[in-house]
Amino acid sequence: MNNNSTKLLFLSMMLMGTILSISSNSWFGVWMGLEINLLSFIPMLTTNKNMMMNESAIKYFIVQAMASTMLLFSILLIQMKSPMGWEKQSIPSMMISSSLLLKIGAAPFHFWFPEVMSTSSWINCLILMTWQKIAPMMVLSYCIQLKMFFLFVNIMSISIGAMGGLNQTSLRQIMAYSSISHLGWMISSLIVSENIWEMYFIIYSTLSIILVILFKSMNLFFLNQIHSEKKFKTEIKFMMFLSLLSLGGLPPFLGFLPKWMIIQLFMENNLTALTFIMVTLTMITLYYYMRISFTALILSYTENSWSMKTSNKKYKFMMPMTVTISTLGLMCSSSLILLC
Repeated sequence: MNNNSTKLLFLSMMLMGTILSISSNSWFGVWMGLEINLLSFIPMLTTNKNMMMNESAIKYFIVQAMASTMLLFSILLIQMKSPMGWEKQSIPSMMISSSLLLKIGAAPFHFWFPEVMSTSSWINCLILMTWQKIAPMMVLSYCIQLKMFFLFVNIMSISIGAMGGLNQTSLRQIMAYSSISHLGWMISSLIVSENIWEMYFIIYSTLSIILVILFKSMNLFFLNQIHSEKKFKTEIKFMMFLSLLSLGGLPPFLGFLPKWMIIQLFMENNLTALTFIMVTLTMITLYYYMRISFTALILSYTENSWSMKTSNKKYKFMMPMTVTISTLGLMCSSSLILLC
């Protein structure tokens, strides 16, 4: 009971820090909100009596403290040279952007992100992938002046997210590299339209929640568990991988909708070459999702008649519902757009 109340306290403080950053009208308020958010999330990372989790909490704290120091230094630099105007200060602008990109784990500032994810619990991974990105990305949208810098970060994030996940066996690291790849798309959506970023983030968060609930309820952490787990029925595997392919952005599924809109906007702004590079690199992330799916569905050597008697009653309602959201979401939303 005491542990739950402590978690609730830190969770509410974390939410308050994010809301303070988003709603603040001064750079100092933004920095203060990010610090409250950081100091509230650290105890949540160290709740379990596990040395590896404590190590990931220390890594997370050092990186975030460094990013916060860099942000505060950049703010002071701008305040000292305020008569010059924001547009002419490319170096402070780049420093602020870099500190925020370091906070969310976008490439080339991504090295800490898979390391922290690989030793955290699934709920902490979910918070890292979704909620912890809201405040820095909202603040990032205020200072997108150097479009070439952001386009470089965009391509780097998508390519590292694609290449990094190829040789991974840990599901948490695969989700981390997938998150880095999605960050590239989110940054590109911030460049063209903030509304599309909001829609992208909501859909990405929904799909991440579905997958994390599935992995947590099945107690999955590594690929070989999916291949050889006796309690897995084929239909449960099939449902899980429909959600995975939706997160990857395969066209019939909901995850393709925000990417479709970003591609359309980029094509309208004559960014054809950039769109081609982004789509090609995203195909690699789809490849490793499909590799997980096909190997798990084909390698069914443990599925004997006597090992299929395990009944998972708690998934009977949840699994079809989550897969319906990820599978039929694109069709429903496309129909609504056509009707409007």
